[in-house]
Amino acid sequence: MRGKLFVRILDGVALALLVSPLADAADFDQSHALFESVLKSDVKNARVNYAALKAHPQELDRFLDQVAAVGESEFKRWTEKQQIAFLINAYNAYTLRLILDHYPVKSIKDIGTLFKGPWDQPVVHLFGRTLTLNTVENKILRKNYSEPRIHFALVCAAKGCPPLRAEAYVANRLDEQLDDQARQFLANAQKNRVDASGRTVYLSPIFKWYSEDFEKKSGGVLQFLKPYWSDKERAAVATGDFRIRYTDYVWSLNEQGK
Repeated sequence: MRGKLFVRILDGVALALLVSPLADAADFDQSHALFESVLKSDVKNARVNYAALKAHPQELDRFLDQVAAVGESEFKRWTEKQQIAFLINAYNAYTLRLILDHYPVKSIKDIGTLFKGPWDQPVVHLFGRTLTLNTVENKILRKNYSEPRIHFALVCAAKGCPPLRAEAYVANRLDEQLDDQARQFLANAQKNRVDASGRTVYLSPIFKWYSEDFEKKSGGVLQFLKPYWSDKERAAVATGDFRIRYTDYVWSLNEQGK
């Protein structure tokens, strides 16, 4: 993307501002067709063919140019579901680009430094600013939207993450897609399962890291998960006195064939 780079000092922090002449010039494609094409081409069973994507990144980069060209004023005119779908896709697409910039790599955690890991790298061009993945997740999505299901959709390129869909998120199907993500994630017994005999619910650490989001929405993590369990699991947990234990989070790359 062509544009001018400026540096602004805000609260003592230098922010790189990328001002694009394309911003607000045209309506953003709410079908996210370019990203959809990337996902359909290079994602299978939630795993990514990074080698192939690195060899032909043009559609991914064109989509990221579209994302970076969206002005904040245009974004604020969208519906809430359009905004959430846009931000989820942007997060996932910039994560793919981050991996490609360092590929081959065994884990996203190998990127960055001791003091600034992968999620604190200035790699996201959004609203004329250069942000981090952490900012998109924690300062925009989690702060501005009461939608815990984003944690089933944001994929940080690790096997421990929820599955990466082979389609883009879109506003008119967002609820359906997020609910499906929740069910798929909970159906993975390595990450989440109900042990009725041991009266234990084993959950991904995601439910520990972001417990406050689920608690704010439903009063508790287990309460939030009820609609997404099978009838058998739901009935078992309803008997009460279940404890929560957390499974191991696998940080190796979510790469096809590995």
